[in-house]
Amino acid sequence: MIADLPAYGALFASAFVAATLFPASSEALLVGLLVAGTGEPWWLVAVATLGNTLGGVFNWVCGRFLAAQSDRRWFPVSPGQIERAGRWFARFGQVSLLFTWLPVVGDALTVAAGALQVPLGRFVLLVGIGKGLRYVALASATLAGLGAR
Repeated sequence: MIADLPAYGALFASAFVAATLFPASSEALLVGLLVAGTGEPWWLVAVATLGNTLGGVFNWVCGRFLAAQSDRRWFPVSPGQIERAGRWFARFGQVSLLFTWLPVVGDALTVAAGALQVPLGRFVLLVGIGKGLRYVALASATLAGLGAR
């Protein structure tokens, strides 16, 4: 496990960044590590889930404390994306946070959750479950394709 620490660190960083609007592909790195046999699969899933969830918390903080700046170029999501995410919340409620792993709408949901003052504990729980299930499914499919576990 100690020899694999750089791989875990790279996966954590990739997953964190991928949860923000910066381009990163934690899924590709996770699959690559699994195929290479680097690290323990459940640890890789846990590290990716933690990094991606904390990246979502970064977005929540942006929404919570910087929502008034949403029309600025540097803000992580556009006002239109926040409005669209707000409609998701109005329609589906906070359970929509289980789907923050989805491309395009996921980042906006995390920012909107902060702007709408979703309690941080509930946010972390729902986002962590959704993102964790996605990584479990990806790892399971990869390992099944390899004929392992």
